[in-house]
Amino acid sequence: MAVQSNPDQLVGILRDTVVALVRRDGPDLSARQLGVFLTVYLTDGPHTVRGLAAELNVSKPAITRALDRLGELDLARRKVDPMDRRSVIVQRTLKGTAFLRDMRQIMSEADAQMHEMPTGEAANAEPARENRKAG
Repeated sequence: MAVQSNPDQLVGILRDTVVALVRRDGPDLSARQLGVFLTVYLTDGPHTVRGLAAELNVSKPAITRALDRLGELDLARRKVDPMDRRSVIVQRTLKGTAFLRDMRQIMSEADAQMHEMPTGEAANAEPARENRKAG
């Protein structure tokens, strides 16, 4: 039987995941870059700058900047569409696939840790973290 997460637990998992990504050696992505990355890797393609901009409801230049960074990190690459040379297709990379696998592992660990907490303690986990920082 699957354990249902409440919104506070989900936010805690997101926080733990982002903190783990920031602390580890490797790419440190902005929210927009992460949104573009996850859209490319978790939804069916082909993906174009125009399509990503529409799906994420941001400008094409914003997508281009995010893809520039993802390209620098070899997490995604752009290729001219051979069927329409005016269009650019965004492709996945091996390094990007590995990054997604690592991210899934981090999220699984955060989720397991959240569900190990006694009821009520998970909802109070965020204030407890804040108290540790202040001390």
